Amino acid sequence: MADPMRIRAQVSGDKATVRVLMGHEMESGQRKDASGAVIPAWYIQEVTANLNGKQVFSAQWGPSVSKNPFLQFNVKGAKAGDKIAVSWKDNKGDTRTDEATVS
Repeated sequence: MADPMRIRAQVSGDKATVRVLMGHEMESGQRKDASGAVIPAWYIQEVTANLNGKQVFSAQWGPSVSKNPFLQFNVKGAKAGDKIAVSWKDNKGDTRTDEATVS
């Protein structure tokens, strides 16, 4: 299983800025190991974010996203104390969901 995501969500005015650092190897399937064998593709395909259970963000990624990707987005209407949950699913079927409280 992948490392927990580091999620920070801070209110500023009428919106919250959400920052997410995801721990994932993100292999493109084009690199080779020391013996010359191709390293299989392994990357995040879907990312979603929910604010208090309602989806507020969705993205589809491909193999060109870097290792341990960083994501930042804004959510209108978020208040301090709200819960933001970020989930991802990779091309091998692995998933991860982590949650943070908006401050």
